[in-house]
Amino acid sequence: MSPARITLKQGKAKPFYARHPWVFPGAIDSVEENLPDGSEVEVYSAGGNFIAKGLYNSQSKIRVRLYTWNADQSLDKEFFKTKFQNAIQLRTDLGLINDESGCRLVFSEADNLSGICVDKYGRWLVAQFTSLAMANRREMFFDILQELLNPDGIYLRTEKGIGKLEGISLQDEICRGTPPDGPVPIVEHGLQFMVNLSEGQKTGYYLDQKENRHEVGKLAQGRRVLDVFCYGGGFSMHALKYGALETVGIDQSASALNLAVENAKRNNLGPCRWILGSAFEKLSELVEAGEKFGLIILDPPKFARSQNAINEAIKGYRRLNSLGLRLLEPGGFLVSCCCSGLITMDMIEHMLALVGADEKRDIQVLQRRGPSPDHPVSASCLESHYLKCIITRVM
Repeated sequence: MSPARITLKQGKAKPFYARHPWVFPGAIDSVEENLPDGSEVEVYSAGGNFIAKGLYNSQSKIRVRLYTWNADQSLDKEFFKTKFQNAIQLRTDLGLINDESGCRLVFSEADNLSGICVDKYGRWLVAQFTSLAMANRREMFFDILQELLNPDGIYLRTEKGIGKLEGISLQDEICRGTPPDGPVPIVEHGLQFMVNLSEGQKTGYYLDQKENRHEVGKLAQGRRVLDVFCYGGGFSMHALKYGALETVGIDQSASALNLAVENAKRNNLGPCRWILGSAFEKLSELVEAGEKFGLIILDPPKFARSQNAINEAIKGYRRLNSLGLRLLEPGGFLVSCCCSGLITMDMIEHMLALVGADEKRDIQVLQRRGPSPDHPVSASCLESHYLKCIITRVM
């Protein structure tokens, strides 16, 4: 039985010929009646020309996710196994895969596998689904991962809000193998971090900031460092490694700060202290107390989850960075991060210009950075370039 057929509106085919993987409802002219969510479909232009094959979901704003532009290719196990092999080979070629470190093995659109991410922590894997169709095929993907890597265990982790957006009904659980006895230790640039696979944020750790933590740490020598939204203290540990006088971490999660305390003990670094509470409130308190720092890292969670939220998100980033500048000594370094894919690098730089004017400070942009190499960016889906990290010097 051939896949169902979806026909696009006149003039809407160009992005998909260019291999963009997301088909939104506004581009679609017709869909077969009673098409089950998760079905394999073929997408055609208004003129009847084949474009690509993908997976359908009537509940999602991304109505079809595209995977192959070959009309003779079925979206079967062998097809996806090849995609997984290609993704793993990239990380192997980059020297990123071993049993001591953490690494993103599969990065959704960037690896032509829209809707699934897989991270490796030591001998364990953590999978996360952002597509109903891919989630429905999870046992096949677990089989593939077992065949290719033979991990000690595979965890399934869910992402907040995705279930409602995609119609996914899953819960966090160990799906294959056995769970570790507790948090899994990984090594990053000579430092050891504990990763809680069952409870930590995202899949347990922020692998995308790996190289940024290393680069920012080099600026810390002889400076007091403020690490805002510090989670397990990744930026703080790197700063202390490179000679920071002291680090102060802020996070509203008690479990995250417990992890940070454990990480500090394991690395025998200090002095460091941790503040539990809302970042905006605690930053205001530090301003009132007259505190000053030579290096400040602002790494907030996603502020914009939809186009309608962009303006409010920019206001939030502006307020956060203004508080940061009030705490930064002259000649200090401000590191401003943004993981909202809808917010561009240009938007962040414009926001920083406004903040500089507000606070009467001169801001020099030193580096514009993105995620670590295990989080590649698809040239045909620039939305995969979600993480921005701007390193600045402020007079």
